[in-house]
Amino acid sequence: MNTGKKRLTRKSIFNALRWAKRVTHPVGGVNFGNLRRLDPISDNWGFDRGLPIDRYYIESFLEKQAGDIQGRTLEFSNNAYTARFGGDRVSKSDVLDNQPGNPAATLVADLSRDNDLPENAFDCVICTQTLPFIYDLRPTIANLHRILKPGGIVLVTLPGISRISPQDMKRTGDYWRFTDAAARRLFSEYFSEEQLNISVYGNVLAATGFLQGLASQELSRDELNHRDDNFQILITVRAVKASPHGD
Repeated sequence: MNTGKKRLTRKSIFNALRWAKRVTHPVGGVNFGNLRRLDPISDNWGFDRGLPIDRYYIESFLEKQAGDIQGRTLEFSNNAYTARFGGDRVSKSDVLDNQPGNPAATLVADLSRDNDLPENAFDCVICTQTLPFIYDLRPTIANLHRILKPGGIVLVTLPGISRISPQDMKRTGDYWRFTDAAARRLFSEYFSEEQLNISVYGNVLAATGFLQGLASQELSRDELNHRDDNFQILITVRAVKASPHGD
C-alpha cells in the first residue's frame, strides 16, 4: 500500500512540474496592460503609427524576390511595388483594376471571369492582398496562370491572421483568410509543385500586435522575424508558369 501511494505521489509531482514549465503565468496572473481593451489601439491597421506589421512582411517578401520583377509587369490598383522593387529591370508596367475610374489603371478587367486580358503576356504579376476580396478564387488563379508568359512568375501575398477590412467589406466583400496548406492546394491546381514556393510569416507576439494595430517599428526585428507556423499573419506564394519545354 505504501509503495503504491509513493508511486502515485511521484507521478503527481512529475506532472505538476511538467505543467509548471508550460504555464509561466498562473490563471488570473497575466498583466494585459494597454492591451486590455475592446477596441484596437489603431483602427487603421497601424498606418497612423508607422508601417503596419503585415506590410513589413509583404515588403520583406518582395525585396527577397525583387529579381523576379522585370520585363512586362502587372500590379493591382497601382504600381508602387513594381517601381520600388523592379526599378529599371521593368520594361513595361501595367496596372489592373476591376472597375473603371482609376487613373493609374492601364487595364480594366475582372480576374474572376472571362476577360480580354492578353494571354501569355506578363513576365511578372504582383498580387498583394488582393485575393481575399475576390469570391471566385479558382477562376481568378486560372486567369493569373493564363496571362503569364511561359516562365513568368506571379508573386502573391495572402492574409492569415487579420482583422476584417470594413471599407472593402462594404465595397466588394471581404471573403477569405488563408493558411499555407490552403494556398498550396489552390495554386497547385494550376502550377506544378516543382514551380511553387510557399512561405509564412508571423508569430504570436506579431499577431497580437497586428490585431491591435501596432506598427512594425514598435517590435524589434528579432521579434518580427521569429517564425511560428501556428500563427500565420502572411502567406506568400511564388509560382512559375511552366514553359512548353518543361524548363
